[in-house]
Amino acid sequence: MADLIHLLPDSIANQIAAGEVVQRPASVVKELMENSVDAGANRIQVIIKEAGRSLVQIVDNGSGMSETDARMSLERHATSKIRKAEDLFSLRTMGFRGEALASIAAVAQLEMKTRLADKDLGTLLVVEGSEVKRQEPTATEKGTSIAVKNLFYNIPARRNFLKSNPVEMRHIVEEFQRVALAHPGLSFSLQHGDELLYDLEPGNLAQRVVGLFGKSYQSQLAPCTEETDLVSVDGFIGKPDSAKKTRGEQFLFVNDRFIRNNYLNHAVVSAYEGLLPDGSFPFYVLFLTIDPKHVDVNVHPTKTEIKFDDERAVYAVVRAAVRQALGAHNLTPTLDYSADINLVSKVARTQALSREQYLDEQLGSGLQRSNLSNWEKLFEEERPAQSALFSQAQAMPAEPEKVPGKTPVFQLGSGHLVRPAKNGVMIIDPVAASERVLYESYQKKLRDKSASTLQSLFPQTVTLGTADFTLLMELEQEIKALGFQFDVFGKNTIVVTGLPAEASGKNEKELVEGLLEQFKQNQATLSVPLQDNLARSLARRTAVRRGQVLAQAEMESLVERLLASHNPNYSPDGSTTFFIFETSKIETHFRS
Repeated sequence: MADLIHLLPDSIANQIAAGEVVQRPASVVKELMENSVDAGANRIQVIIKEAGRSLVQIVDNGSGMSETDARMSLERHATSKIRKAEDLFSLRTMGFRGEALASIAAVAQLEMKTRLADKDLGTLLVVEGSEVKRQEPTATEKGTSIAVKNLFYNIPARRNFLKSNPVEMRHIVEEFQRVALAHPGLSFSLQHGDELLYDLEPGNLAQRVVGLFGKSYQSQLAPCTEETDLVSVDGFIGKPDSAKKTRGEQFLFVNDRFIRNNYLNHAVVSAYEGLLPDGSFPFYVLFLTIDPKHVDVNVHPTKTEIKFDDERAVYAVVRAAVRQALGAHNLTPTLDYSADINLVSKVARTQALSREQYLDEQLGSGLQRSNLSNWEKLFEEERPAQSALFSQAQAMPAEPEKVPGKTPVFQLGSGHLVRPAKNGVMIIDPVAASERVLYESYQKKLRDKSASTLQSLFPQTVTLGTADFTLLMELEQEIKALGFQFDVFGKNTIVVTGLPAEASGKNEKELVEGLLEQFKQNQATLSVPLQDNLARSLARRTAVRRGQVLAQAEMESLVERLLASHNPNYSPDGSTTFFIFETSKIETHFRS
């Protein structure tokens, strides 16, 4: 029997390795920008064409490489930083030039020009799919220029997996922002086609934030600093009133390396407790400095996920630093200790009683004493029908049936809606019901192109981050089909002149930002078509708010539209919209 096991050719092994490091054009941008930083460059240019599909080029004025080093940098596991295993736990630099270049060269056509400062000529290398096609001396500037062309040209399946150009460009912008924030003392530029998106001069961190996100951030930043024996924290947090409905402007760095860490993000957000509106996300750019021996940066190929040997201690320091920054800038509510202690006690008792009453109402044990006047009104108007209704006990139907004649609806405080049904009492969640009704309405508008628009009396300008603006432009046609009206009004800025009719009374800025954020959240967790995602997202952001008191006409309209919908039982995310408290169960609470 012939032997079955054999070694993979280097070209295929490199392609497999590339799958871990090079996931999309943005991965190339990240790796090559970090390499340029490590090479000591103080000016780094990023040039993109077709969102990185046809070209990603990074030009730096760093130290450059010799002819031998240039060739060696394309070999797998080539590195200038590691001599022994222990070095992995003491690294403070960013990239591993050889590993990244080998991976990129395996899935693209790569052209490298590099020259040492003390040499008259540099080296030109042309590589396709890990195969060196040309190597020769060349006249070039000091430093390194790497052009990555036709990414995934030799792996069609991977190339087809790439998203649309606006989506891929948004990822590139995000990676550019992270590296630029980590090194405010360096000069960076980003050009896409003929458009110069960023041209950042060296400066301090505050200047870099303003250069990336706009002048409005000058008044939003609060310094955040803390130093302990384990870890030091330095950077800026955003003031609570500047929090946005969209994620994406939360930046956490460990030893100047951008990381993703939900645990530490929770530390930051929890420090804002009681200060942020629901569904809002604060801006922050925080740098943690810690001895590398306490950190493992190699738990993920892209080095954005790390582990600490004492995560709880780091959490405590970060949270304390943010709380201190909020307090130092008078951003946290203060307690008036001169207040009458008896009055405070009375308020506490009242709040406790209110909570108890609310729970009673929600659980049904206090149903007979809540909204008594509404119940009396219901039975006065519907006494003949109710006598028959409550004298029967039937199984709950698949869908609620309307009671003949006028069917009253009322709201329990600021919570659930109550309506008589054929075999009991219908309890409706207005939030879930509203989402169901709006979701189906938006689906129809997108399908029939029949959206109605409510013109804004005072058009509002909305400035977005570059990534969100790119996403908005990608979705422009569909968003306008939902009833939005807006025009581009400068760099990353639109002026909103109209909103969907269902969004009457909403703030234009909050709605646009909220729609984009919800769309991104859905995109990350759901596998649904683009139009379905948009309908879900807008329904979530324009639905009735939890605790919103509804007018009588609003309640009646909501219930009527819910019962007329295609799937009245569930909201788009599967939440129950209503349940029926059956007559038979009600009667068990009374003596026969």
